[in-house]
Amino acid sequence: MEHALNPGCAAGDDPDDERRRWLLLTGAAGSVAAVGTAVPLVSSLAPSERAKASGGAVEVEIGDIAPGSSKTVEWRGKPVWIVRRTPQMIAALAGHEADLVDPRSRREQQPPYAANTARSLRDDVFVAVGICTHLGCSPTAVPKGASHAGVPPDWPGGFYCPCHGSTFDGAGRAFKNKPAPSNLEIPPHRYASATRLVIGEDAAEAG
Repeated sequence: MEHALNPGCAAGDDPDDERRRWLLLTGAAGSVAAVGTAVPLVSSLAPSERAKASGGAVEVEIGDIAPGSSKTVEWRGKPVWIVRRTPQMIAALAGHEADLVDPRSRREQQPPYAANTARSLRDDVFVAVGICTHLGCSPTAVPKGASHAGVPPDWPGGFYCPCHGSTFDGAGRAFKNKPAPSNLEIPPHRYASATRLVIGEDAAEAG
């Protein structure tokens, strides 16, 4: 009475044929299910843009940054400023060394190739982590000559942290008599071309 155990079996059907049909249908359904679960798994293993920004290098187009303007990107979960400096901004980096905590960048807050007055590979492009070295707040840019309660009248231009009043010049060097103990961090960086910047990879050391 095997037909009674197989509701899909019609009178006159061979029980062995019916079994084979059930096995084939079950196997096909299992294969479809396996494919359906494999695709989401492969997709989940593909690195997202945020994952790359959290660990790997980030390549940025800088040709669209006008002189005097900036762009902020994320690298390793940190904001990184890219500032296109004008000749006036570059000139303003000199003349106030006595007011700075570490004017010659002796402390390891930058790669060796950025331990210069401009703290950069190219004088006209400044790259820095936009996090205050005091308690991790985010400073804001204050240009030279701007009327701002947090900076002195002879302000050369740079960055002001509104949390506790720390100030940094246009190369991210910390001013004395303020809470920030050191200069802003300069991340490893190199140029893939004249208009493409790679953050997170070291350039060949100059000289």
